Amino acid sequence: MTAPDPDGLLAEQLLRLTRRVHRIQKRHLEHRDLGITPAQSRLLRTLAHYGSPPRMADLAERLEVVPRAVTTLVDGLESAGKVRRVPDPANRRVIRIELTDDGRSALRELRTARRSAAEEILAPLTDEQRAVLGGLLDTLIDGPDGDRGHRHPV
Repeated sequence: MTAPDPDGLLAEQLLRLTRRVHRIQKRHLEHRDLGITPAQSRLLRTLAHYGSPPRMADLAERLEVVPRAVTTLVDGLESAGKVRRVPDPANRRVIRIELTDDGRSALRELRTARRSAAEEILAPLTDEQRAVLGGLLDTLIDGPDGDRGHRHPV
């Protein structure tokens, strides 16, 4: 008989929670009928954190995906009127991606959907439990060295 594996159990719980969070967020997104996939949602949220329109390569690096994946996401969001490609004023060969008014409106809806999903997920927890969970998650996100400088909220 093998000994119980507490880290394996925690890993499984984290994976199950992640799947549940994605499933609930997806349901809340679909309920709002925005026609935006979770990946497109992440790109919009990332785009909103830039002070000026980024290049596609900047988005790919921030999202930690290959540039082709960003191109596909931008194509879909552009055809939906959420983003537009604009030439860089300093170098017209460089294309930058900017949010449209419709994209900013969609972001507000996405934030509301994410907040609703979070409320649903956290509903069973007391305020004290939420505070403890928040501290634990910060520790896991930041890693052992408290690497806050590399966090990109999206």
